[in-house]
Formats: sequence, structure tokens, C-alpha cells
Amino acid sequence: MKKFIIISILGILTVWFIGFILFVRAIYAYPTDTDTHTEAIIALTGGRNRIAEAIKLFNNKKSEKLFISGVGKNTSLRLIEKQNKIHVNNNKDVSIGKEATNTIGNAKETKDWLDRHNIKSIRLVTSNYHLPRSSIEFRSINPDIEIIEHPVYSEKIRKKWWKSWHTFSLIFAEYNKFLYVYVRSHIQ
Repeated sequence: MKKFIIISILGILTVWFIGFILFVRAIYAYPTDTDTHTEAIIALTGGRNRIAEAIKLFNNKKSEKLFISGVGKNTSLRLIEKQNKIHVNNNKDVSIGKEATNTIGNAKETKDWLDRHNIKSIRLVTSNYHLPRSSIEFRSINPDIEIIEHPVYSEKIRKKWWKSWHTFSLIFAEYNKFLYVYVRSHIQ
């Protein structure tokens, strides 16, 4: 019995480790589609360069609307522009959501906004390591929405993750959150 438990634990750890390696490879191998036009760009706050990237895409007319989800209660579009050192060309088509405090909240907040504007296609802009989990959350809450995944890479998140404790711990945590969301979405 003891041998069975040890073999089972080693098996689970092996599967987890292989999945982790595949996850890391995937988050650095996204094909970036900057050509496809969508009805809206959805930017999730919380990571470096996400908002600036979304505004650049919006300014380059990759979409008619921009929704920034998870903005602080006292944050305005003007402050977002100032913090990101970027200017929005057409601020009348930019909305900010101030209710979401996590990824599932982003998906719910965005769904309400998408429904109000009758939007069926989005470009989801978030950090490369956050994109797998975000995509699952968005697809589970918005199953009929077309999603173009748009990863944002940060110079602070090293590709050689094993050489940086910060990068390793971030990816390690994100992988475990992804596993939880993946399993949860397949059980429902």
C-alpha cells in the first residue's frame, strides 16, 4: 500500500511537471495576430504594458471600441493615459470597468459590457502568462464570443524563467491557477 501511494504521488508530480513545461513553452510561443479586426479590444489590468498595448491597437483602428476591465475605483481614462505615457485618439469609444478585482470578475464585467453593446468578437489583451487562464474564463462566461488572443510580453518576465526567482514564482503560481480553472471548467 505504501509503495502504491509513493508511485501515485510520483506519477502525479511527473504529470504536473510535464504540464508545467508545456505551459511555459506555450506562453512563449503564441502566434501574434495584429491584422484581424474585432468589434472590441478588451484589456485586463494588472500586468506591465497591457493597457499601452491595447491603446496602441485601438489607435491603429484594430477595433471600434476599447474596454479596460479591472480599473481602480478612482482611476480615470486621463490618469490611465498619463500612467502609460500614451494618448487615446478617440476616447468616446473607450470604456473602463471598475468592478472586477480578479480574472473571473474581468470576464463577468466584460460580458455585461459586451451584451450592452451587442459585441460578438474581441481581441483579449493580457500578459502572455495570464492568457491561457483568461481565455478559459472568458470562453466559459461568453461561449458565443469570438476571441483573438493577444499576448503582451514584459521585459521583467524572463524567457529563461529558471534563472529568475521572480519569473519562476509568477509562472508557477499562474500555472497552478490555470490548472484549477481548466479542471473547474471541464467539470461544470
